[in-house]
Parts: sequence; C-alpha cells; structure tokens
Amino acid sequence: MIDPDSIAFDFDGVLADTMTLFLDIARKDYQVQNLRYEDITCYMLKDCLEMDADLIETIIQRIQDGSYTVPLKPMAGAVEVLTRLEKFSSPILFVTARPYTGPILDWIQSILPLNTEAIKVIPTGSFDAKADILRDHRVAYFVEDRLETCFQLKDAGVEPLVFRQPWNRKIHPFHEVGSWKDIHSLIDWTEETP
Repeated sequence: MIDPDSIAFDFDGVLADTMTLFLDIARKDYQVQNLRYEDITCYMLKDCLEMDADLIETIIQRIQDGSYTVPLKPMAGAVEVLTRLEKFSSPILFVTARPYTGPILDWIQSILPLNTEAIKVIPTGSFDAKADILRDHRVAYFVEDRLETCFQLKDAGVEPLVFRQPWNRKIHPFHEVGSWKDIHSLIDWTEETP
C-alpha cells in the first residue's frame, strides 16, 4: 500500500487526456481525419504519426500555451481520486516535463474542487529533470506514462507506476496501472484526516 504523502503524478497522459486533445485539435483546426488514439505508439509523435512534423510542433505548442477551443478533459476517475487524496496529503504534487506551467494550474483548479494551496505543479522543462525534483520532495512513487522516464526514475530510487497507454507498450519491469481506479486501489486510505 502506498502512503498518500509519498505519491506524485505526471500531468500529460496521466491526469490530463492530452493525446485526445491533440487529436481533437488536429481534426477540428487542421482537418487531419485519419488518426486514432491507438496510432500513437510512441511518445515522440513525429516518430509514429503520418503527419507533418511542423504541424505536430504547432499543435503541441498550442497545447502548452492553452490556445485551443476544444476541451481538455481529465482521465476518467482522476478527479474523484485526487479529491479524496487531498484529505490525506496536501499539496498534491504534479511534476511535468513541460517547460513552463502555462495553463496547467488554472485547468487543474477548474476540474478539482480544491484550494490553490492543495495543488503544486512543477514544470521541469525536461524528462531528465523529474527524478531530482521527486527526490527533493521525498516522493517514493510517481505515476508516469513515458516509459523512458520510468527507467530514469527507478535508477534514482523513485518507484514508477506506468500509466498504461498505447505509447508505452514495450516490455518493462514496472508496476502498471490502467486507470485511476487502479491507482486508488494502491493507496493506503486508512489514516484519513477529518
């Protein structure tokens, strides 16, 4: 069982359904109709999507800046689990490889019924920088969807929980979670504060 104070979360692909947002923007704003979620078989989109690399970068930049009109949705069950987690551990820590927070904090606050102080978002600007941040915050478990990052975290003494996605379907030695229901089942909820 995972102590609620010892777990943190990635943002894109774990809390936020960013790849669906990417596909929605591509369809709505750029008329790219032939892509499915299951086609995203690698984390670096230009390596697995038959799409212009510049267009991929344009959409990613729009996502980071928050300049889109289609809604970004949370992964199913995330709101319920995080709302409960805040009663055990606050602030809830999100560590992202995005280079800046941008609209992340505002979006999280729009979906979670929590005070600003209950959420902490740290943008690292690099996948490689996550391990140091997590160690500094004494995080023992990190929910991550990028498999390469999971190997780095393990080497740094942080136990990765792989959030199952089409882009991380290679053989690996880590514990997998397929949903926020799975994450919920791993957390020790016995010491809830009033």
